Amino acid sequence: LDTPAKVDGSAQFGIDVKVPNMLIATIKQSPVFGGKVKHYNEAAAKTIKGVKAVVEIPNGVAVVAENYWQAKKGLDALNVRFAETEYDNIDTASITKVLQQGLTEKGAVAHSSGDVQAALKAAKTTLEAEYSVPFLAHATMEPMNCTADVRKDSCEVWVGTQIQDGAQQLAAKVTGLPKEKITVHTTYLGGGFGRRFELDFVAQAVLLSKAVGQPIKLVWSREEDTQHDFYRPAMITKFTAGLDNNGMPTAFKARIVGQSVFQRVFPGMVKNGLDPAAVEGIAELGYDIPNQYTDYVMKKTHVPVGFWRSVGHSHNAFFVESFIDEMAHSSGKNPYQLRRALLSKKPRFIKVLETLADKSAWEKPAAKGRYRGMAIHNSFGSIVGEVAEISVNDRGDVTVHRVVCVVDCGIAVNPSTIKAQMESAIVFGLSALKEAITLKNGRVEQSNFHDFPVLPMAEMPQVDVHIIPSEDKPGGVGEPGTPPIVPAVTNAIFAATGKRIRSLPLI
Repeated sequence: LDTPAKVDGSAQFGIDVKVPNMLIATIKQSPVFGGKVKHYNEAAAKTIKGVKAVVEIPNGVAVVAENYWQAKKGLDALNVRFAETEYDNIDTASITKVLQQGLTEKGAVAHSSGDVQAALKAAKTTLEAEYSVPFLAHATMEPMNCTADVRKDSCEVWVGTQIQDGAQQLAAKVTGLPKEKITVHTTYLGGGFGRRFELDFVAQAVLLSKAVGQPIKLVWSREEDTQHDFYRPAMITKFTAGLDNNGMPTAFKARIVGQSVFQRVFPGMVKNGLDPAAVEGIAELGYDIPNQYTDYVMKKTHVPVGFWRSVGHSHNAFFVESFIDEMAHSSGKNPYQLRRALLSKKPRFIKVLETLADKSAWEKPAAKGRYRGMAIHNSFGSIVGEVAEISVNDRGDVTVHRVVCVVDCGIAVNPSTIKAQMESAIVFGLSALKEAITLKNGRVEQSNFHDFPVLPMAEMPQVDVHIIPSEDKPGGVGEPGTPPIVPAVTNAIFAATGKRIRSLPLI
């Protein structure tokens, strides 16, 4: 497999590519999405040693030089100014207001079974809760980059991409060459998570090589990478549940509001205003509740959104699994036992839950000062349950000490890979607890890891992964470990503090 090459350093990532006669480029794009360049000082940039060219591109400008540092210094010297846009007054508060308005509007029906309104009217107890999550960047360790060599009758592209055929088609469009004259060399990805499903940086590299007449390696700065992502959408969801005399849910109603990824990427898959990615994990709720209704209100902003590790499941698991815990607390039930009762007709879920409870010692008291939270979620053909064990200090700082993960992904083809992917997915989800992309004056406020942090090694908890033996068809393992970890932690925070976390990031 790929382990030896990654250990000895011979693995080639996109940023490692070198071809003869290659120049390096970096870019500055409009800080407001969709903005245009108004002015720049090309002469000043060309006084920087090694700078070879300045090329205006859609929404920005690039500097081409002999090495990256020269290109960066040339870019700094440009003193680029951008034109005003219609979005200059947009901020996080105004976007949140748009989303909040959606809670009162009629949505596209994603699921309807039984009679929710009648069940809510007949319920002994009614619960309501509203949850929200912010925009999130991907923050891949390797920033966006691509190398392109456009010649008169052919084009070669070297790129870490999740969509090779799309890269080929786009290069053909930019160069005007037939598709069969485009060769795409796929390198290793220094993190993808959906960001490298996009092709903006590929188009830029091809355009620059065509303009300059030499091979160009385009490398984005971390600042460009953070401020020009295709973000996970900001979402708001409102739940209403009805509980019977025994504290068991008889009705479940969900209103989901947010931007649509599919409307931009796969518009043909959006039917009657319903984005399947926005409602996944709620519309096909795994819990046996007789009366269910879920709808979706699509809202638009100027912020580009895209696929993010586990897509809609990433936020919907947080919403649902938190609300299930709210139901348990309201009726005085053990969160594990309530889940077990609601999943009693699904043996694969029960096996995961029972194993999770056993391996985490759920039914035994945690050590002094430690608290546990649980979540389980089905995505991409795999069921993953996770328990987070945490502590909270006097300042309210949360430390995650241990995560127990149980996965049923069908036939386990490579257990070591499954374990590694679960650990990786948990890291990704733990990072999201502290992350948010916010906007002011139409532009992203965050710029690097100091204000959009990823989980540092010092905060990495012990992770114990247990794989359920199975002969069922294989499910995914790259994404299903992410959705349960956030609600597992926030449910543990409630156990520790009595404070219910309904919005992220943790403050």
